[in-house]
Amino acid sequence: MATTAIAAAGVKTQSNSTMYARAFAGLFLRDLYVLRRELMPFAIRIIMNPLLFLFVFTYVMPHMSGGAAMNPTAAMAGGNFSTVLLPGLMAVAIMFSGIAAVALPLSQEFGITREIDDRVMCPLPVWAVAVEKIVFSSIQSIIAAGLVFPLAYFIPSTPVQAHVGNWFFLAAVLILASLTSGALGLTIGTAVKPQQIGLIFGVVVMPITFLGCVYYPWAQPDKMPWLQNGVLINPIVYMSEGLRAALTSMPHMPEWRILTMLCFFLALLTRVGVKGFLRRVVG
Repeated sequence: MATTAIAAAGVKTQSNSTMYARAFAGLFLRDLYVLRRELMPFAIRIIMNPLLFLFVFTYVMPHMSGGAAMNPTAAMAGGNFSTVLLPGLMAVAIMFSGIAAVALPLSQEFGITREIDDRVMCPLPVWAVAVEKIVFSSIQSIIAAGLVFPLAYFIPSTPVQAHVGNWFFLAAVLILASLTSGALGLTIGTAVKPQQIGLIFGVVVMPITFLGCVYYPWAQPDKMPWLQNGVLINPIVYMSEGLRAALTSMPHMPEWRILTMLCFFLALLTRVGVKGFLRRVVG
């Protein structure tokens, strides 16, 4: 009798796991189908910011008289400014894509459309629906980073000096950074009212971008230790430094520190975001 009960429980657990996996895959494929239909707006949204920044600061200004003087950051970096920008703009693309892929749709699903009610009715735990959003947004973030790479090669007037010394480290940084950006999007989307979501880009997204070591290495502002240490609470710092370490020979944070902090922010933001999701859905 006991053996039969244990075997039945094992079969039931396996059946539930299979059902959850299929439901998770179904949600993922549904989101993938929607993204495929909106591929052009997605590409424009991702490419526009790095395209304009690269065009103005690495192509237009170098062709103007006094271009370096007009861009002190580029003058300080010398001919390597395009190389400095490549990992930073990839990190920005990852962050913007993750937030846009989770926070903005959630503001609609919790607001006017109430599509979230349909999602949580699928045969999945409610927390798994939130995790699916993070995982799907990470795919978009990796695509966004890949789209930035050729722009940084063809637009700047000075060549980008990039190489990959450790493919495993690069893959780890891309995956952790993409998941972290999705978790941040989930946290923002569940913590902010739908009518205030636009305010977040001015109050949260822009400051963490400009203070995220995107346009300069973290080691550079060493004469301002209050700034250098203060930005360590910013997850995009570790995304920029991780990609800088993986793609260039420029000074960067220790690799173990980058991976550790990305794991920490991923765990923290996922926990906060899932708890916020459960609170908004379950009440």
